[in-house]
Parts: sequence; C-alpha cells; structure tokens
Amino acid sequence: MKDGFRIVPVIDLRHGQVVRARAGDRASYAPIVTPLAKGSSPGDVARGLIDATAAGILYVADLDAIIDGTPPDLDSLRRIALACPGVAFWVDAGFAKASGVDAFLREGLGRPVIGSESQNDAGLVKALGNRAVFSLDTRGAERMGPPDLHDEPAHWPSEVIVMTLSRVGAGAGPDLSRLSEVRAISPATRLYAAGGVRGPEDVAALQAIGVAGALVASAIHDGTLRG
Repeated sequence: MKDGFRIVPVIDLRHGQVVRARAGDRASYAPIVTPLAKGSSPGDVARGLIDATAAGILYVADLDAIIDGTPPDLDSLRRIALACPGVAFWVDAGFAKASGVDAFLREGLGRPVIGSESQNDAGLVKALGNRAVFSLDTRGAERMGPPDLHDEPAHWPSEVIVMTLSRVGAGAGPDLSRLSEVRAISPATRLYAAGGVRGPEDVAALQAIGVAGALVASAIHDGTLRG
C-alpha cells in the first residue's frame, strides 16, 4: 500500500511461461526477461514481484484461456501459489460461463476476474457479484464486450479494473480521462487502473482522481515502481 493505494503486480501467462506484455498485442508477447527472477518460470517471477513490492494481491492473466478458450492453467497457478504463500490471487482466465467459474473456485486458487471482452451479456457479472472482480476492457477507443456492461454500474461488483489494453507495457501513462469518466458514473466503486502506470508520479495522479489501486508489471520489472 502507498498511503492506501494498492499496487497489484501482474503476471501474464502463455504456454506455461510468464511473458512481457506490450500494447495489448498478445500474439507477439515473448518470455519475460527480468532482474527479479532467473528465467520466466511462473513461480519464480511471482516471487520476485512480491519481494519487490510486498504486495498482498497478485493478478494473473491466463492468456491461453483468454485467447484460445483453453481451461485455466492450474499447474502454473499452483506453482505461483506455492511460491507466494499468504498472497491473494485475482485470475482472469477468460471466464464466460458460470460452470467454468464454479470449477475454478473449487480449486481454491484465487478470485476470478470477469473481463468484459469475454462476455456476451451482463448475466455472469450480475450473478457473481462481489465473489468476482470485474474488468472493464477497452482497446483504444473500442469498448470491448456488451455496451451495458460499460454503461450500467448497477451490474458491477464493488471492485472494478479499468483495463486499457493499448497502454499495457507501452509507457504511455494511465488513461486518466477514461478512469475519471468511470469514477464519475460510479463514485462508490473501488477502481483499479490497468495499463500505462510508469512510476510514482502516475500513482499520485491516480490517487488524485480517487482511484484505489493499479495493476502494474513493466514498471516493477524496470525498477521505476517498487513497494
């Protein structure tokens, strides 16, 4: 925590390895090279991120599940959990059906993240409520997923990620305009910025508009933002 602001480190999984995210171009993500770990093993990178930030939550994006519709990578998630005892996990594995969420919850490997990009309607988000975190996904000006998930905060749980994919790993700074718009339509929601956070100045700017925390990867690996 930074004066109540929560830094949530991010791991992107692809084919059992941690990859480095760049501008949401998922097909080009390559295995990560980081001073925080030797190699790209999920458990090692996760431990490095937690040691660097003392974070209590780790966000995991299972890109195989999101892109290809495969089942969650439970083996990698278990390795992460073993490496990071006491840490909570937010996991986006492309969840689109209640049956998939229920199966994941039975594994006890974290709290599901429901991405708007993976939804056909608002049903799953409404049904899960605060058992899940909701991710409000955009790519540039494109709002991903059903329009009513973007426009109707009554559908949302208490914690919402505002995910700007085009800014992920791009060093462009967070989308303060979009975050301010979302904050205005749902002041009571705890918002987490995702995409573009570069360092303490961006954290201060997010705090100034009432954002509760940020999902961060590149700035932690590059050493511009630590705990």
